[in-house]
Amino acid sequence: MALLVILACVFGGVALMVILGERFGKPLDAKEQGKYSKIIMVLVFVLLIVGIFKGMG
Repeated sequence: MALLVILACVFGGVALMVILGERFGKPLDAKEQGKYSKIIMVLVFVLLIVGIFKGMG
């Protein structure tokens, strides 16, 4: 039962983000998109390294 409540909360949160993103979000130009892409790639790399170290220890 708890799993269904958690799934419902996750679904509601994602639906809320989509609705608010479509209503209030602004499209990114190529320059902003490139900047965010670089930042996200670094963050993913760091998270992978941290995950590897946590798995080893």
